[in-house]
Amino acid sequence: MISAEQIREHMEVRAADGTHVGTVDHLDGTTRIKLTKMDSEDGKHHLIPIDWVDHVDAHVHLSKNARDVRMQWATIN
Repeated sequence: MISAEQIREHMEVRAADGTHVGTVDHLDGTTRIKLTKMDSEDGKHHLIPIDWVDHVDAHVHLSKNARDVRMQWATIN
């Protein structure tokens, strides 16, 4: 299981297919990652569950492909 302490601000988030889907703004509690709105096509923050994280190295790698991530993430202003 991934530990939230492994995830740092400004880390790139990549989908399982290698596509860039965002940049970590900060952790939203202990269960979600808030992505920066500056790096978002719609200019909004998006939240993804830590459960989607497959592994962390220099980047946060997700277990879902980019299409699924974008269809299922939560959007906030």
